Amino acid sequence: MIVKCVVWDVDHTLLDGVFLEAGDKPPGADPAMTAVLAELSGRGILHAIASRNPPAVAEHVARVTGAVFVAAEFGWDAKSDAIGRIADRLSLGTDAIAFVDDDPYERAEVSFARPEVMVLDPEEMTSAPGWPEFSPAVVTAEAARRSQLYLDRQRRQAAEREFGGSREEFLRWCQTEITIGPADPADADRLAELSARTHQFNSAARALTAAEFAELIAGDPARVLAVRLRDRFGDDGLVGTCVTETGPDGWTITLLAMSCRAMGRGVIDALLAWLIGAAAKAGARELAIPAILSPRNVPLRLALAAAGFRASEAEPAGGPGQRRAVFRRPAGRGGAADAD
Repeated sequence: MIVKCVVWDVDHTLLDGVFLEAGDKPPGADPAMTAVLAELSGRGILHAIASRNPPAVAEHVARVTGAVFVAAEFGWDAKSDAIGRIADRLSLGTDAIAFVDDDPYERAEVSFARPEVMVLDPEEMTSAPGWPEFSPAVVTAEAARRSQLYLDRQRRQAAEREFGGSREEFLRWCQTEITIGPADPADADRLAELSARTHQFNSAARALTAAEFAELIAGDPARVLAVRLRDRFGDDGLVGTCVTETGPDGWTITLLAMSCRAMGRGVIDALLAWLIGAAAKAGARELAIPAILSPRNVPLRLALAAAGFRASEAEPAGGPGQRRAVFRRPAGRGGAADAD
């Protein structure tokens, strides 16, 4: 599992001292941790804070380290609870989080309460950028600006809380633009990243590599779709993809993957409507989406059910303990969108 977010303690971890004991001259940044922050940020790994300090420490830490922190939790409750709230806020699984703290007690508490979290001390963290868990296979333009995309998301969520209308009215007010079309060869790295990093909206048992995507696109660009998203808060870029196999009687979607940043913004509904309408337009009678059944991709299965897909009886799949079902629905009936 690739780490998607590192949750940091502050005192004697990000800072070379104790914030509340420093008076008018708070401690500076730990240089080794500052270097790690910059390296991981460039790889698209997010940073967050879980600290016993007052909220004012966040501004100081950001200033002295030069890092962007997309979430912060302060207070005296368990650090494991703080990690859970950060994961919920970022729509991440806690198994995609690493936690760094100089205090053995805090590390033990998190390890006991959340054994799926990678728990490290600061000394271990100095070598972590060389570990596979912190080394994504590709680093795309979207990855390099991922922290900013999450900050855009938070501004959007704040605006939604203040908005008085319906969800659909809010998306229109946001000037949401969803573009669906054939993928370009230059998209291969980002498509591979989506295939590997997405879990809540991912149908496949394994990730496709950039080389596999490049081969599919070269063979028939229409087989691979790229889904792009933007609104008044920012350009999220390429947030989704699917790979289709066409036959005389129907279409089969062998891979459907979408970023969690697109959740709740109408993107999965637009893509499914596009596929239903495009399949009917091509003369297909049925659309089928085989999907691995996992606790993580329940949101995908709920979206498929809402779009009229019905699942077959689950059967064993390739991996140990894996099960798969095929979600089917007639093409066209209720499909809203044509390809554009």
